[in-house]
Amino acid sequence: MNELAIETQSVHKHFGALCAVDGLDLRVPSGSIYGFLGRNGAGKTTTIRMLAGLARSTGGRLRVLDLDPRTDRVRLLERTGFVIDKALFPWMTGHELVYFNRGFFSRWSNTLVDKYINLFEIPMDRRFKKLSTGNQTKLCMLLALSQGAELLVLDEPTAGLDPVVTDQLLRVLVDDFANGGRTLFLSSHHLSEVERVCDWVGIIDRGKLLLEAKLDDVRANFRRIRVVGENLTLAAHVDVLSSKTEGNTTEYIVKSNSDGFAAHLRSQGATVLDVSPMNLREIFLEVVGKGEANVHVEILA
Repeated sequence: MNELAIETQSVHKHFGALCAVDGLDLRVPSGSIYGFLGRNGAGKTTTIRMLAGLARSTGGRLRVLDLDPRTDRVRLLERTGFVIDKALFPWMTGHELVYFNRGFFSRWSNTLVDKYINLFEIPMDRRFKKLSTGNQTKLCMLLALSQGAELLVLDEPTAGLDPVVTDQLLRVLVDDFANGGRTLFLSSHHLSEVERVCDWVGIIDRGKLLLEAKLDDVRANFRRIRVVGENLTLAAHVDVLSSKTEGNTTEYIVKSNSDGFAAHLRSQGATVLDVSPMNLREIFLEVVGKGEANVHVEILA
């Protein structure tokens, strides 16, 4: 078994003069739950469409389940569930869509279909175009989960869902899918949801991958350090992601080696007030620069 479910090397995608994806190097371990994060327009959906073979890269190499999406799309779709555009045949009912889809997948499970119809309370006798946005999302998820895929690739899977159904879906994705050793790759704006279920994260901005690491490593390494001191000129230190000073108090965001950096500050005569952990939302905002220029963050071991 390949250790990586998804691997890209120096992938580029241009739309005329626009570079939507810029030298992307993804490494998604098999069996992981990988959260793919970025602002609107960062390149997430374009990347997912290339992984599905729906868009061709301008340059670089892509492998999904050790297959090339450009040349092995049929074999890839037999083994991978994609929920991207949530665009199914609009005139079909839910029951008709199940009947249509199950013939393409040898590992299709009607038992799972029945389970998720009841769990998600999907009105299966209605045409797809007549369903609410939330019910369209739930039906797309039902079809993806029932096909027996080795890999699920989901673009904003909880869009349009209320908190109760969101909680149900996240439980299903972890308990029914990922706990079986399969791989889940999801793009989401909801960082609290990603932090709840994911064990790996990748952060993309303006087409560039800024960070890729185990979530536990990210949370263990990023720290907010507040100090009191004068004439501190340490903002260019290799571990410092950002710094700001108000009066004689300076706050540093460091991406690794917080103990060593705090000791270095003390050696400069500073008083360290506190060293505090950061949640994923805070880390994300720092990494993408709060809308400013890209800041490269080295991949953590």
